[in-house]
Amino acid sequence: MLQRRNVRFLVLLFVVTTTVSFSQKSGVSPVLDALDAELSRSMKFLGEQQTPPYFLSYAVTEIRTFSIGASFGAVDVDGTSHRRILDVDLRVGTHELDNTRSIRGVAFELGRGTRGVELPLGDDPAAIRTIVWNATDKAYKAAQERYGKVVTNRQVKVREEDTSADLSKEQAYQLIEEARRQSFDTTKYRNLVRSLSARFAGHPHIYLGRVTLQVDEVVKYFVNSEGTRIQHVEPMVKMFVLCKTKADDGMSLPLYRSYSAYAVEGLPSHASLEKDVDDAIRLCEELRTAPLMETYTGPAILSGRSAGVFFHEIFGHRVEGHRQKDANSSQTFKAFLGKKILPDFIDVVFDPTIRSLGGQDIVGAYKYDDEGMPGKRVIAVEDGVFRNFLMSRSPIENFPTSNGHGRRQAGLKPVSRQSNLIVEASQRVPLDSLRALLRAECRKQNKDYGLLFDDIQGGFTFTGRTVPNAFNVQPLVVYKVFADGRPDELVRGVDLIGTPLTTFNNIIAAADDLGIFNGVCGAESGGVPVSASSPSLLVSTIEVQKKQKSQAKPPILPDPVVGMKGGQ
Repeated sequence: MLQRRNVRFLVLLFVVTTTVSFSQKSGVSPVLDALDAELSRSMKFLGEQQTPPYFLSYAVTEIRTFSIGASFGAVDVDGTSHRRILDVDLRVGTHELDNTRSIRGVAFELGRGTRGVELPLGDDPAAIRTIVWNATDKAYKAAQERYGKVVTNRQVKVREEDTSADLSKEQAYQLIEEARRQSFDTTKYRNLVRSLSARFAGHPHIYLGRVTLQVDEVVKYFVNSEGTRIQHVEPMVKMFVLCKTKADDGMSLPLYRSYSAYAVEGLPSHASLEKDVDDAIRLCEELRTAPLMETYTGPAILSGRSAGVFFHEIFGHRVEGHRQKDANSSQTFKAFLGKKILPDFIDVVFDPTIRSLGGQDIVGAYKYDDEGMPGKRVIAVEDGVFRNFLMSRSPIENFPTSNGHGRRQAGLKPVSRQSNLIVEASQRVPLDSLRALLRAECRKQNKDYGLLFDDIQGGFTFTGRTVPNAFNVQPLVVYKVFADGRPDELVRGVDLIGTPLTTFNNIIAAADDLGIFNGVCGAESGGVPVSASSPSLLVSTIEVQKKQKSQAKPPILPDPVVGMKGGQ
């Protein structure tokens, strides 16, 4: 059974005549004041104990969510939710060695979470502080007990490969950001979601036709014993279109369209959305009867979106700094610092400081990470040479400080995670020329065709030492591009697989376009919003395997809507 820490994945997540708005009193929230007061009190009293804490932080994630969903023209989700989740990080020992150090030989250590505590939704400081007090007391007792186990574990195990400190020493930061008011007409968007999903009705081979809209207003509060005090807002709007058909051989064939923005105004126009839905219906019908692709090794073009996911899986997860401390991690790039790993015309950066690229919102942006550190632009690869890891406040050898990539889903422990991944190419050719180069590469390799990976669902990767160090990217739309210039042929049923270093060596050219994938990445610290952007890339050798498929036949009964239209 695969351990959770060794699997990373990137997916698209799916989740009354009034105007809905988010609002908050200007200035500092009573929540932040209550956290600040309880932190001061806790450090004072616990500081008098025999084993005092040297560090304490409180993080509260407040989430207001409005969701609307519809299938085949009927609304089936229409509601709101409101939560506040408290996470406590209390440490005893020293920066060099504390209770958070992994206990070697214990399963699931890297994925060990804090299990966040629900806070009251009102602004009563007494109620908030009472919950925080209880959570702090439990965290302190647990920290004491675990610290003893950490010390004992070090005595009976071999010396760690990485002896870096457990917490970096950082300066304090202050930011008080007023919650921006975001309002929208729910009736308008309910009607939009319903009308878009209705376009799927009456197509006898479309077995799932669904549209969802989710608007999240996330306010994050963070205080720590070093003096950091932050209140900031991370709004998010996600819209998904999902349709699914089934081939006669039982293979399920889904198609997705996803749209992410920081406000509803950032979504495409109604007309543009209708066109995307109609295109998805047409493509679903074509996929249903498309020939099944066999296993293949040869040249291919990865569209910008596909290349972005490709880099997210084969590179991004392997440069998350905390993995270099995990004795069970493959640590693929640890020995490659300062060495060439990509063609010299390729740079790879991670930049949470930008919110849009090419006129489109990218959702891996934030001002401060979940450890109270400012998000920073990180140049991971420069001119093909590996330069940097993504760092949280867990240091590694030669990287003693954070670069603002400590991230988590509320209720879990922050670790280093990706933000906005951007592949940049200093040498580019027109997209049509990239196709010509693909055909030339096919002739060079005596291949009748190459592949074009046009759209992607997501992917996953294995980074542990106990399993093959490989990746699997899951395409949705793949074409054969023939060497002799014949029209492209749509095919189905393949997954893109391989190993990181070998695949990197096969990139030979980049186009002058840009593709953006917005999604949610799942790993040890839960789901966090990320983006992956890249030009289309030509790869000399890629490997695909057959996709798993169901053995169930398509529906026996005909579509009832089609029958109703025919008077039956």
